[in-house]
Amino acid sequence: MKYDQINAIFALGDEDDLVRLLARVDALSAFLASDDGGNLLTAYRRAANILRIEEKKDGRRYDSPPEADLFVQEEEKLLHERLQVDTPLTGVAIAADRFDDAMSVLAKLRKPVDAFFDEVTVNCDEPRLRENRLKLLNGIRGALDAVADLSQIEG
Repeated sequence: MKYDQINAIFALGDEDDLVRLLARVDALSAFLASDDGGNLLTAYRRAANILRIEEKKDGRRYDSPPEADLFVQEEEKLLHERLQVDTPLTGVAIAADRFDDAMSVLAKLRKPVDAFFDEVTVNCDEPRLRENRLKLLNGIRGALDAVADLSQIEG
C-alpha cells in the first residue's frame, strides 16, 4: 500500500474509520493501476495545473458551474453531461461504502475527458468561452477530488 494514496484519502478530512480508510485506499490503488485510472490521473494533473496557473494569473477561482448555453463544441457538451451524471453517483457510492463502484463510475469520465483535451482549446481568445472551459476543468478536478485528493499522489 502506497503512503501517497493513504494521504490522498486522509487529506479529504472526512475519514476517521481505519477499516473504511483502507478499503478506500484499496479501491483507489486498483483504480490508479488501471488504464482508465492512470489516464484520468494524468488528466487531473493537467486540469489542476491549468487551473492553478490561470486562477493565479486572473486572481480568481473558476469553481462555479459552467454555462451550458456557451458550449460550442460537442466535446464540451459531452464532458459536461458526463460530469452532471457521474459526480453525484460517485458521492452516493462513497457514502454507501461502495468504493469500487465509485471508481467504476469515475472510469466513465475517461473518454469524454480525453476527447475534451484532444479537441478543445481551453485558453481561447473568447473570454466567456475560456472562462466556461476553465469551469469545466474545475468540474474534472472536483469529480476526481471527491474520491481522493489526487494532488497527493506521487509520480
